[in-house]
Amino acid sequence: MGERGIVKSAIVVAEERRTHVIKIDAYSKELLQTGEFATSIPFVVGDHVWVVKYYPNGNGVPGYISVYLVLESADAKDVKAKFTFSLLDKGGEPVPSYTKTITEHIFPSKGSDWGFTSFILQKDLEGSVHLRGDSFRIRCDVTVVKKIRSKETHANQFVVVPPSNLHQQLRSLLESKDGADVAFRVDGEIFSAHRSMLAARSPVFRAELFGAMRAEAADPIEIDDIEADVFKSLLHFIYTDSLPESTNEDATLDDVVTASHLLVAADRYDIERLKLICEEKLCNHIDTKMVATSLALAEQHNCHGLKEACFEFLASASNWRQ
Repeated sequence: MGERGIVKSAIVVAEERRTHVIKIDAYSKELLQTGEFATSIPFVVGDHVWVVKYYPNGNGVPGYISVYLVLESADAKDVKAKFTFSLLDKGGEPVPSYTKTITEHIFPSKGSDWGFTSFILQKDLEGSVHLRGDSFRIRCDVTVVKKIRSKETHANQFVVVPPSNLHQQLRSLLESKDGADVAFRVDGEIFSAHRSMLAARSPVFRAELFGAMRAEAADPIEIDDIEADVFKSLLHFIYTDSLPESTNEDATLDDVVTASHLLVAADRYDIERLKLICEEKLCNHIDTKMVATSLALAEQHNCHGLKEACFEFLASASNWRQ
């Protein structure tokens, strides 16, 4: 009978990539003792929590800036990741001469770290155009490698199960409007959607579309206080659990403003994950033009992390030098 009846399985390797930008303010005042460090706000990649450790005067090597990626998930074990640290120029682009990559590293458990002790010489940074107003930015691109075990199979019937493409199928459903049973008029533009999808993702939509408010709803439903492009991004997230690609890249001022509006919409419709994504983006792009708006937003919508980031920015005198 050969190997018939023997149970085997197949493994599919998938990757998830995320970019996190760390802004260093008051650089000259942070030249602490060698070995002292600051920690970034946490961010999530590959279902794991990470932070960046920044050593302004080196980790055992004075005269250098050191940076490390740290695994913070409590139950994590042997997480495989590749990552790149880059100094950013004034346009938000990586500086090739100050870009370093780890092609693969296994983080064994919570608290384990890996990175670059000699990331950049302090005197090189201080003599460059990239230190502007006693401030500079470092970008960390993290890719987590995940192994997904397929269902068990019999010998000679190997089946490799690919990663889920549900988000792509749901995006196609939104774009095609097949089976759509509800419409919204936003800033003069009509958006079609599916009641069950909206209700499943937002308790506010559930109440509006299936609760006591349903009988009062017009057709199409008028939404007056959200811009059309913001509502479009909101629907995209509801169907795909991700932002449109253009808003995932390094943020321009317009992208940051859009994130502010999208945070308000996420709070209105009680979509917590989208709200946190927008909050993180705003935390990473606080400057003198946006800090007052971001602080007001944090106060109005209970964004504690954004509020703390704004206070930290305001406390640094170097951010207000001309």
